Amino acid sequence: MTPPDSKNQRKDADEKVTVGSREADGNSSLTQQYGGNSKSGWLAHLPESWLPYVQLARLSPPAGLFLIYFPHIFGILHAAILQRTPPSVMLQTSALMLGGSFFFSNANHVWNDLIDAPLDVLVERTRNRPIPRGAVSPFAALLFTGTQAIGAAVFLTYLSVGPFQGALYAFPNLIGCIYYPWAKRHTNFPQLVLGFCLAWGIIMGSLAIGVEPFAIGMLGSGSKPRVEYSTLCLFLACILWTMIYDTVYAHQDLKDDIKVGIKSLAVMYRDRTKSLLWQLFALMAALLIACGWLSEMGVIYYLVAVGGAMMSLGLMIANVDLKDSKSCWWWFGNSFWFAGGSIAGGLLAEYLYQGGMLFAQ
Repeated sequence: MTPPDSKNQRKDADEKVTVGSREADGNSSLTQQYGGNSKSGWLAHLPESWLPYVQLARLSPPAGLFLIYFPHIFGILHAAILQRTPPSVMLQTSALMLGGSFFFSNANHVWNDLIDAPLDVLVERTRNRPIPRGAVSPFAALLFTGTQAIGAAVFLTYLSVGPFQGALYAFPNLIGCIYYPWAKRHTNFPQLVLGFCLAWGIIMGSLAIGVEPFAIGMLGSGSKPRVEYSTLCLFLACILWTMIYDTVYAHQDLKDDIKVGIKSLAVMYRDRTKSLLWQLFALMAALLIACGWLSEMGVIYYLVAVGGAMMSLGLMIANVDLKDSKSCWWWFGNSFWFAGGSIAGGLLAEYLYQGGMLFAQ
């Protein structure tokens, strides 16, 4: 027979192993939750000195890049539909914007982490990011931001409107992106600021194809202000989309954010967040429909772009448990890809459908 004391000791050891496993699983989950300290997948094969910079740039998973690129491709495809752009030009422009988005995404994420480092160290999910844990110095992060910003600026020189006009269009976004890390300290609406910054990619994507989304009549020039209203609707819908998914994302850190004093829509609404999300959802659906109507889109756009995106977001809002960090991460990640892919896919399908009819003549 086994002595009672031995049984109790074995039971205590088993409980410690179980608790340790749960803590390890929790830490692994936090690592994956866009925490900027993942070493999984292809990152495991990189030189150790490269790893912190790739983590800073959020290149794995690539959601960080597509936060920037999705709006650009929305703008490109929408503008290509409006002016019947040949496929070769559309593809070349898409590749150009992917390169620009890569560098712009890197610069934005590193800049955000540089300014947020004093706050990140106080939040469980982000305290092991490269700057808070000391893997990258603030000076090195600033230098890296500068190199990536220069890389993004180079792509402005390839725009058909010329580098000067391209820089003028990019300027509001530059100001917004510089300010964004401080928005969560100054206002309860940092998701709105982020939405503006990301949705501006629609403006730049349209411009890259050769469609100016708006123009301001200069005094004495004789030109009148004008706006491409369908592009405006798509731009506003993209802002609301960002506000929806980033508010769900922000609920991952709600308890820590309240303690630290970080502001957000999640902190502002807390238990009433889902009511807000449904309102944003309805407005976004209306704007996507208005964009289609003003652009004279066909049924395929409404089925794929509007239907697919709203189904994905509706399922997220209905099913996400905002009090569970893992649930917020899962729904954020999956809904982001499905909604963004649906809008891009719907616009691409509409472009191909219309192109097949027009170019065959």
